[in-house]
Amino acid sequence: MRVGVVYGIGGSPVGQYYEIISIQRAEPPPDGKGSNWYCYVIAFDSSNSITGYRQGSLKAVTSGVVEMITQLNERHWKKRDREKKT
Repeated sequence: MRVGVVYGIGGSPVGQYYEIISIQRAEPPPDGKGSNWYCYVIAFDSSNSITGYRQGSLKAVTSGVVEMITQLNERHWKKRDREKKT
């Protein structure tokens, strides 16, 4: 799932971006308590993956991960724009 990505002509993503690779039901992490855990994997430009855990419904976890990668993509593009200006 690509969120917060800049698209060019023809609908193809432009440049590098963070995206959701997977969100799956999981056992609690080592220090996790309770139930309803999900493991998510996000990656930058289809590499450099980050794995994390969130507790909640699939809808709530997905929403949280989407928000996180949207912010990461916005930060990445702002940083890239600043670097181009210098």
